[in-house]
Amino acid sequence: MVQRAGSADLPLHGGRVPRWLGDRMTRLGAVITQAIVIEYGREEFLRRLAHPFWFQSFGCVMGMDWHSSGITTSVIGALKRGLTPLTAELGIHVCGGRGRNSRQTPDELIAIGDRVGIDGSRLATTSRLVAKIDSAAVQDGFDLYLHGFIVTDDGKWVVVQQGKNGEKRQARRYHWLSEGMTSFVDCPHAAIEGRGQGEIVNLADRRADASRKSQLDLLASLGPDRIVREMVAIEPGRKTKPSAQPLLPHLIMPAHHDVREENVNMKRLHAALAAAADRGPEDFERLLLVPGVGARTVKALAMVAEVVHGAPCRFSDPARFSLAHGGKDRHPFPVPLKVYDETIRVMKSAVSKARLGREEELQALKRLDDQARQLEKYATGPDLKEIVAGEFRRSSDWDGRSVFGWEPRPEASCAPRSSVPSRA
Repeated sequence: MVQRAGSADLPLHGGRVPRWLGDRMTRLGAVITQAIVIEYGREEFLRRLAHPFWFQSFGCVMGMDWHSSGITTSVIGALKRGLTPLTAELGIHVCGGRGRNSRQTPDELIAIGDRVGIDGSRLATTSRLVAKIDSAAVQDGFDLYLHGFIVTDDGKWVVVQQGKNGEKRQARRYHWLSEGMTSFVDCPHAAIEGRGQGEIVNLADRRADASRKSQLDLLASLGPDRIVREMVAIEPGRKTKPSAQPLLPHLIMPAHHDVREENVNMKRLHAALAAAADRGPEDFERLLLVPGVGARTVKALAMVAEVVHGAPCRFSDPARFSLAHGGKDRHPFPVPLKVYDETIRVMKSAVSKARLGREEELQALKRLDDQARQLEKYATGPDLKEIVAGEFRRSSDWDGRSVFGWEPRPEASCAPRSSVPSRA
């Protein structure tokens, strides 16, 4: 029986991902997926997607707004674009999406089933049932608007779907995983994220089994009219028994846009930066020999390496991963496109060679992650404000860009942002 992995609060944000970032997210998401599948297999990739902390960190390392609901839409979209050309190689199919794309999921699953020889009709039924449970059986005040269904050639799947509460400007993300599932109505969720909205009706909880049976009995014996009369007679405000639900990890994504030191595990951040300084010259200049790879790119690679190799317990502070490639809204700093593109080139080189049996470069990434863990106990460094200030100082050198435009050169920093020359 699968269990919930945790919960989180997600501020509801609108807007669109600009193409210059969306294209890069597509490429980086695809190559990180390939690295995970090569190292750990397809089923492990599904487990990662079903883990809400890892999912948020995955979106952060790709340059999305570190705390917002938009990560869900952008990650699912990037994976669908990036993995579709790789389905023959990876055996992973991404269906659904936001709005009308979510409603096309059953048809996509049937087509995939016909193509690879799995029961697409059953998967389509699963898709509809999962959506119905989170919209009807779990009455928590959130209306579903996104449904992503990722399935492998052997029929394993994960569902990531999201609902919103427009009045409270909050979103809730739901994670489902087929592994170990024996029932759709007895605690089937791998995780649910979102701010608590008071009392929740969850008929998909195993403790609701008696309630589900009683409801059917009441409907058969009393009929709808008498049930309404009985409901009116119920004493308002009657207290219910406390939940027997065990305490789970809870990720709080705050409303503030800036990344603050309390949002980041500084020991882990300092360890990643120290590992980059220690292993970078040995592994990435001598071994990888990728033109243009500098110290700043190795820092980003240290965080990408953790996304590939890290254990679930290491993703309790997703904000830390936004320090790899910044964020499209300039939080914690503008996206350094030169660094981002170098990261993609290094990862593509490592994955391409690993497919040919030459895993030296992927192993270099793993050594980078291993070194960070070893340094974590005693590594020290500057505070977060100083790190972020340094990124802003170098932003124009690294082609820093955000939804507000390109970052100006230092000598032009006093000029209006709109006067900064556009770059391709």
